[in-house]
Amino acid sequence: MTDALFLTSEEVSGLATPAEYVEAVRDGYRQRGEGAPARPRAKLTNAEPPGMLTDYSAVLPETGAMGGYMYAAGFGAEDAWFVAPVFDAESGEPLALLDGASMNPFKTGAAGAVGIDALAREDAKTLALIGSGSQARGQLRAAATVRDLESVWVYSPTKESRESFAAEMNEELGPSVAAVASSAAAVEEADIVVTATTASDPVFDGDLLAEGTHVTAMGQYHPEKRELDATTVGRAKYVPDLRERVMKDAGSFIAAVEEGVVSEDDVYAELGEVVAGGAPGRESDDEITVFDSGGTGIETVAAAHMLYEKADDEGLGSEISFAPASEALTGR
Repeated sequence: MTDALFLTSEEVSGLATPAEYVEAVRDGYRQRGEGAPARPRAKLTNAEPPGMLTDYSAVLPETGAMGGYMYAAGFGAEDAWFVAPVFDAESGEPLALLDGASMNPFKTGAAGAVGIDALAREDAKTLALIGSGSQARGQLRAAATVRDLESVWVYSPTKESRESFAAEMNEELGPSVAAVASSAAAVEEADIVVTATTASDPVFDGDLLAEGTHVTAMGQYHPEKRELDATTVGRAKYVPDLRERVMKDAGSFIAAVEEGVVSEDDVYAELGEVVAGGAPGRESDDEITVFDSGGTGIETVAAAHMLYEKADDEGLGSEISFAPASEALTGR
């Protein structure tokens, strides 16, 4: 038998700062760029009751951890449940099991921030945020740790939601956060654009992007749904989290290929390759860059292991026991 640490969502909440998430996730992507294995999202769907079961995984040898995410959504509950196991990368023994609910927007936001740090202009001061839910909060909190933002313009279709978001973030963060009446008003003068929506169709016109803009798209991972139009993809240096997933579920890129704007050869590099220095990131102040973040085990394992170490240091969590297969199968 071996003991592992179980952490509830409440114990995870507030355990680490956005900057700590970004630091852990950046290192995870560096390891990926140096050859660490990661498998894209796999999704099983059910028609009746409607729902899906999703998982992805990664091994981070230098961190000493491997694991991933498994989550169920729908199935009559109209909700989602996130489980994040963490194993020792050397022995294979389980280290921790996390309720991943409260971790989710922070680790996903951290991946977006790593993309911003690798690809946005160093002097980027203004950010357009399309979306006003929990993922948008995670993206903005993390982005504010990698760039000295002065102004943030947020748009989402519901006036009350975007205004409430702006008021909340104004109290929490340094930059001025203002709600605007359209995505065009948000995007036109932004140095950085972040989309954090559940939209099926593009949420802004790519012709509106100024030269030198960086775009992080994180809200969609469906082959027939997209937040970005073909114009945006065609104008940009396109960097996904994992190259292997691009033609499977990166709907924005798939649509651009189908429209003849780009080909599969126009995938520039994975984010990890840029972070590790294997491929240059931004090469001029004029180029437009896109980070397509569909969600991977890289940020999940990096964040979960960081939280496990912090919880262990602070005496949080409860122990659960696992039996090795040899014991379970032989009865000895």
